Amino acid sequence: MDNLIHYAIPAFVILLLTEVIVTAIQQKDYYETKDTLSSLAMGIGNVIIGLVGKLLVLGAYSLVYEYRFFTIDLTQWWAWVLLFFADDFSYYWFHRISHSSRYFWASHVVHHSSQKYNLGTALRQTWTGNVSGAFVFWIWLPLIGFHPAAILTMQAISLLYQFWIHTEHINNFPAVIEAVFNTPSHHRVHHGSNLKYLDKNHAGVLIIWDRFFGTFQKEEERPTYGLTKNIDSYNPVRIAFHEWAAIGRDVRQAGSFRQVVNYLFGPPGWSHDGSRKTTRQLREADSTVHPGSRRSKILK
Repeated sequence: MDNLIHYAIPAFVILLLTEVIVTAIQQKDYYETKDTLSSLAMGIGNVIIGLVGKLLVLGAYSLVYEYRFFTIDLTQWWAWVLLFFADDFSYYWFHRISHSSRYFWASHVVHHSSQKYNLGTALRQTWTGNVSGAFVFWIWLPLIGFHPAAILTMQAISLLYQFWIHTEHINNFPAVIEAVFNTPSHHRVHHGSNLKYLDKNHAGVLIIWDRFFGTFQKEEERPTYGLTKNIDSYNPVRIAFHEWAAIGRDVRQAGSFRQVVNYLFGPPGWSHDGSRKTTRQLREADSTVHPGSRRSKILK
């Protein structure tokens, strides 16, 4: 089941230490000690708190499974192929909405809070994802007949895949692989705070969803990692809850029910007075300043 993640922890540690050593030998700036320790602390917290979260998820999936439309026979090879695509499709929409709705961003922002991009960053995981309802994006799978244990297993396989793509040591693969799979190059774009890279490449395993739904961006210049406004803290508790705290402050100061809803579920960066900007607003402003740029032409 998703114990696969726990079994993989020794491999994560070995690969992480190997990358640290290679980075030091090559005298690259890919790691920073305090940042890496923060990422490790977030990963440990995710595993511990995740034990409770997984019980919630398993309970929800099991409840829905009782009312399933069909029973999919998982002894058939095609059922696992179908589950793979269904899980990856669900992950794409979970990931995309986690960047377009502040409620889900409050958990996901943790993963983007590092200004480095390395295997340690892969371990910088949320403490609040499952308890805040991220699992709803997969709730249709038990409803159509996939067993909850199989869903959790496939989710774990997807996360295992996504670990190794958090690296700057791998450039590009042959074009056919880059066309189909999420690769280090594609995912570096996703972690970039450069305007052209914001809210792009939401893939889990397959990049085909981004290409089909128009959220793909090829890596051009090296990304600037982190947030558009970094939190500048290595404190794991602050990293885990800073956006939830910010939502609380905004909701308390909201002047109407509509503002409350927008502060909770609107896009990150939304503000009633325009003092902050969403990704769309940033791009609109950029296209006004640089009307002849290639990017502004694409956005029009």
